[in-house]
Amino acid sequence: MVTSAFERPVSATTFEEFAQLADYSLLDSLRPDPEARPDGDDHRPRQVFSGHYVPVTPTPLPQPEYVAHSSDLFAELGLSEALAHDDSFRRLFSGDSSAASGAMRPHGWATGYALSIYGTEYTQQCPFGTGNGYGDGRAISIVEGVFNGQRWEMQLKGGGPTPYCRGADGRAVLRSSVREFLAQEFMQALGVPTSRSLTLYMSRAEGVRRPWYSEGSRSFDPDVMMNNPAAITTRVAPSFLRVGQLELFARRARSQAHANALGELQLIAEHLIARNYRSEINAALPFTAQVLELARLFRGRLTALVANWMRVGYCQGNFNSDNCAAGGYTLDYGPFGFCELFDPRFQPWTGGGEHFCFFNQPAAAEVNYGMFVKSLRPLLEDDNAALEELDAIQAGFAEAMAQALETMWASKLGLPSYDPELIQELLQLLVSSRADYTIFFRRLSAIPESVEELKPSFYVPSEEDLDQRWLGWLQRWRAQIGNPEETSTAMQRVNPAITWREWLIAPAYEQAATGDFSLIRELQALFRDPYSTPAAELAVRYDQLKPREFFNAGGVSHYSCSS
Repeated sequence: MVTSAFERPVSATTFEEFAQLADYSLLDSLRPDPEARPDGDDHRPRQVFSGHYVPVTPTPLPQPEYVAHSSDLFAELGLSEALAHDDSFRRLFSGDSSAASGAMRPHGWATGYALSIYGTEYTQQCPFGTGNGYGDGRAISIVEGVFNGQRWEMQLKGGGPTPYCRGADGRAVLRSSVREFLAQEFMQALGVPTSRSLTLYMSRAEGVRRPWYSEGSRSFDPDVMMNNPAAITTRVAPSFLRVGQLELFARRARSQAHANALGELQLIAEHLIARNYRSEINAALPFTAQVLELARLFRGRLTALVANWMRVGYCQGNFNSDNCAAGGYTLDYGPFGFCELFDPRFQPWTGGGEHFCFFNQPAAAEVNYGMFVKSLRPLLEDDNAALEELDAIQAGFAEAMAQALETMWASKLGLPSYDPELIQELLQLLVSSRADYTIFFRRLSAIPESVEELKPSFYVPSEEDLDQRWLGWLQRWRAQIGNPEETSTAMQRVNPAITWREWLIAPAYEQAATGDFSLIRELQALFRDPYSTPAAELAVRYDQLKPREFFNAGGVSHYSCSS
């Protein structure tokens, strides 16, 4: 049973009570960079050769201004909503770590990780060409604690430079911060595993200059430099451990980069299990058995996650190993987007390429999983039986992914079982009719008898021969579903009534830059309940096809990762 926000216990009504909930398992169980400054004054790019984290203080926003907070997450954490406006709370989550008190540490921490793209290990993004300078360039974890019985980590996005900043300013613009803040809570409401949004603060006293798109631009790449207020959004997750972090320590272990390399890999694997899998992995098992169970469980979580992405039309855009949470939930909300006009090759990010497009996400996930398994191998190198079992688990990824997708498609269509021919024909019809992914499946959830009921989801008028193909498909589909009323109810639980439409998000962050947060509030309310049909006054705006002027529009139909 889901506990409502009103029934959840409140564990902190004051900042002092909040501070007492801090508990730092990462700092207590992992190793700091031995060359780090203990006071956290470590903001210039440098190589980090060992250790799991670097103590670092965030850079405060000048004159921070409240933009938004998540009422739902505050309730889940047991926090009074008044805290979002508390002076000490605002200071801490707008980058001023001097506000820390009680059980809190006086600094935050940043972590290093490696980068792989489709199984190829890269070091080019590291300014030193070694991989020792790649990691959290502007993401600084500031609090870890136990809230209402669950451990959470709170991380500032845009908190200023760290040793991994590669010469950048460590800031995030309001535009990308609004997108991430809204998207995380929307995905939560959609039932897709995700990091969460706590608070969003901005500063009109500090501008950040980034390449972006001029008004009405049809350019593929940004065509102007634009100032935007600096902002810090706090994202929250059980941990921020990434596949890329395991990779970093596995690379060092394989190359024997230093005497403690293999030990550091084992420590971070143990920490991952403790933070994300302890409820499913018995701590009394031998470590080898725990590693094998970790591989099985992550495979299940990752395949289920990607199937959920496909279900709701989400495209990660840049699904590298460093953007893949080792806990099995959505982590990075930079170059993401949601498919409107159905296109299997949908890719909103100009730097992404087709290999990270909408329907290629299962393949990208399999490669990331391969890098995860490769990172575990040094921990089992003296146990041939365990290595063979690990290889077998990895070999089962494709089948597990296929099963997750088949289950997803069957649920979207209300079918008792997966019908590959029926679904393949449907996908071809969606392309031919230039259908809107969300509107189509929501209308299909009403169990229509004729194509006329589906046509409001088509971007172009259909001709008679296409209508006949639709009619034949509908008849074959209806013959397979069970009770129409029960099927309709089930389909409406997995096919949302509304989706993320970039052309409706852009006005929210544009207005927010002037201090008008009304559209952010409206979108928060709308996204909180995405499976319910919106009220008529909201449906007029949010439940409609993408207007023609927004096709091929820079910053709306496609965008760079200038955040």
